[in-house]
Amino acid sequence: MSKTVLLVEDEPNIIEAISFLLERDGWTVRIHSQGDNAVEAVLRVAPDVLVLDVMLPGRSGFDILRDLRSNAATKGLPILMLTARGQTKDRELAESYGVSHFMTKPFSNDEMLGKVRDLYTASADKP
Repeated sequence: MSKTVLLVEDEPNIIEAISFLLERDGWTVRIHSQGDNAVEAVLRVAPDVLVLDVMLPGRSGFDILRDLRSNAATKGLPILMLTARGQTKDRELAESYGVSHFMTKPFSNDEMLGKVRDLYTASADKP
């Protein structure tokens, strides 16, 4: 059975890099680049892990995260949030909304791959 990650990101270079990295590791990668209908995309795809950018067209990643955590269907979804702004207040806001992990850009390939694997494994171990 294939592991699926949904990448909600609007920067083509980031999309290409993360997709290549994860596909090479055996993941099925689905892409969504708009914030305003990202929650619907998550519900439709039902990924094993979500990689969510903070700054998206139409809607903030923080708002999307908050909505996903308040929905019974996505409350436990592992979410890795990405931001180009690694400010403490952004990290604290993401943590208050229930992010699984917060990562700043630029990131190393090993860091990204390792964290996606860790989030998947941790969620698979939960009853």
